[in-house]
Amino acid sequence: MNLSRFGMNTVTLAGDLEAKLDAISNAGFQAIELWAKDLTAHAGGVAAASRAVRNSGLRISSFQLLRDFEGLPDAMLQYKLDTVKPIMEMMRAVGCDLLLVSSSTSPDSSGEKVKLADDLAKLATLATPLDIRVGYEPLSWGRWINDYPSASEIVELADRKNLGLVLDSFQFLARATSLEQLDAISGDRIFLFQLSDFGSELTDPMETARHRRVFPGEGSHGAAIVELIERAAAAGYGGDYTFEVFNDDYLRSPAPVVMERARKSVEWLGARTSLAASGANRQSEPAR
Repeated sequence: MNLSRFGMNTVTLAGDLEAKLDAISNAGFQAIELWAKDLTAHAGGVAAASRAVRNSGLRISSFQLLRDFEGLPDAMLQYKLDTVKPIMEMMRAVGCDLLLVSSSTSPDSSGEKVKLADDLAKLATLATPLDIRVGYEPLSWGRWINDYPSASEIVELADRKNLGLVLDSFQFLARATSLEQLDAISGDRIFLFQLSDFGSELTDPMETARHRRVFPGEGSHGAAIVELIERAAAAGYGGDYTFEVFNDDYLRSPAPVVMERARKSVEWLGARTSLAASGANRQSEPAR
């Protein structure tokens, strides 16, 4: 199975940053999703953490996470924009070009579509000189934007080349979004594809999303995930596939054990999708 397009979110693994990087690399994966806290909480500081990431040889698929950004009153929005600047500097330090932004859950936010789009456009404009892209992910419990048709509409309205969507199979399936609605989204507007599944019962999407996701092949929606992958590929998506699997049980297991489950998930997907034959075909290289 070709692992060149597969990555792992560090949030899925237990241990310090170096242990996570080693486990991901030793499993044959070639990319990671980093969080700001991976760098800021490192015992040696941001500089030491950045060196560890660069020395790992792993590609950085994305940097997380900017929350509750769009739709805020102007003063609060300006504060958020100011906090983004050091995040973007950390991204440059590790060679990452994609910042993830989740749709707002803030009670202070507005649902006015033009306002939401304008705010995301401002963020994308701030990122442009640094060659950073912005990936917008609709949380299934988002206050105003909580599904992919709505998120796609806002991204199109913002109209910035470096602003696109993060396709998360959990968020897509949690809203029971029609698979046909993905066909309306151009592949070049999808900046990252995050993979995870969940059990048949979903009484609280946020609780499940943060504590009980599983790898594809271990949950109840495998067929739909396979179809999602095939439809995105048919639309022209050529970027990374990363496992973002928040699971409390996985965090009680050694990182290499969890990575073995991830490898089995890749094999499961490879047997059912065109990914088995796909090589590295990334849409852009990380900013340096």
